[in-house]
Amino acid sequence: MPTHAEFMRSFDAALRGDVLPAGLQARNMAEVERRFAVYRNNVAVSLTAALASRFPVIRRLVGEAFFAPLARLYAEMDRPKSPVLAEWGEGFADFLGAFPPLARYPYLPDVARIECARGRAFHAADAAPVDPAVLVAADTNRVTFVLHPSVHLLHLASPAVSIWARNQPGGSPIPLPARAETALILRDASFAVQVRALGAGDAALIGAILAGSTLCDAALTAQEAEAGHDPAPMLVALMRAGAITDAQE
Repeated sequence: MPTHAEFMRSFDAALRGDVLPAGLQARNMAEVERRFAVYRNNVAVSLTAALASRFPVIRRLVGEAFFAPLARLYAEMDRPKSPVLAEWGEGFADFLGAFPPLARYPYLPDVARIECARGRAFHAADAAPVDPAVLVAADTNRVTFVLHPSVHLLHLASPAVSIWARNQPGGSPIPLPARAETALILRDASFAVQVRALGAGDAALIGAILAGSTLCDAALTAQEAEAGHDPAPMLVALMRAGAITDAQE
């Protein structure tokens, strides 16, 4: 009699096309193989649909005919570890980067990283925005800001933010920049997930804040990255989005 762990391994292997695990029953045992084949196909279709739901821009970029077998291949290599399929796909970007047929499209992994971060941002824990009066009274030399759990900063190797934006519903075919982009991703107070490309100064500012720097030191870091950088517009944008949740001295 196999242990539960052994049965689960053999069951998973059967889902991948291996022999059926011992112990499967049906009224007509001749039907076991056919019925399991239906179940195997349903699992593959469900995983493909889950991946397409989390990575709609990747699906659009490569086309439905290519995405379906691509998703099935990924599912063979990285099975969900949780029944919450919305959390599955964290390794998809790296998979795309290592998939030889897509080597001519190096921006695809970055687009997948944006889509993955958007999912994490949408499902991030709630946190109330800080009282604006606290920010007004803060000592910039001592205060550190705590950002909302949904805030992600992605340093990308391609203009993936612009590519992602072009492939949104109603997106316009804007010219793509010739440089790599840094993405700021967060869930705002209306529960919309924002994606925006940052300049060098804003990226350095957000990075320093996330690393725990004081506001003064973060502003200096931003000016080192971009001469004459003014942190005010980005800080106002964060406040309007409800993305600053605490100010500590």
